[in-house]
Amino acid sequence: MLVDVIRGFRDVEVWPTLTAAQMRRIGVNSVPIALFIAAFTGIVLALQASYTFTGAVPMYFVGTLVGKTIMLELGPVLTGLALAGRVGANIAAELGTMRVTEQVDALETLAYDPVSYLVVPRVIAATLMFPIVVALAIATGLVFGWLTSINLLELSTTEFVRGLRLFYQSKDIWFGLVKSMSFGAVIALIGCIKGLAVRRGAEGVGRATTEAVVLSAQMILVLDAFWAVVLL
Repeated sequence: MLVDVIRGFRDVEVWPTLTAAQMRRIGVNSVPIALFIAAFTGIVLALQASYTFTGAVPMYFVGTLVGKTIMLELGPVLTGLALAGRVGANIAAELGTMRVTEQVDALETLAYDPVSYLVVPRVIAATLMFPIVVALAIATGLVFGWLTSINLLELSTTEFVRGLRLFYQSKDIWFGLVKSMSFGAVIALIGCIKGLAVRRGAEGVGRATTEAVVLSAQMILVLDAFWAVVLL
């Protein structure tokens, strides 16, 4: 499928006009759930950090833990896992339904390449939009971690920012964005593969959707470990 997607880039009269709609469906429509998860992740991290550090480590390290954890790990991974359920399931179910209702066959009859028409726009949209959604999630997590620190932990803004900047490196930001790009591409590819392989009507669509979500979640964890070894 990946090779077919690369070949599909040549059909520039087909996929560019379809990509914008997929960017809205995959990216913009995923922002609310990503921000919801990130907000409560920031709250929980701040509270757990304060509990762990009490009496042993200066409290401004709460900012360090919240910043590092959200930027490097929980922001990209939790958002990716949530979107694996939303985006991966949606793609697999949509393409699977098109397959069993013979809409994919109709595209081939009309001389359209199904990969260029259905897969390439979704892969491009997911690859481009996932880093944007993850960046918003990281910012939200940091803001809610800060709000929790100053309102519930009696930590000043100056102390939280001090901890946030303590071990900050520029790669803390782009590391999470690189990971999220790979998450988006893999989720879209797996959803398309499972969707286009559907057989046996509604039962097949349900099975493909479940397999797409489970396999996408597994691949996110595998890629997370891969990037940790390669980039850290």
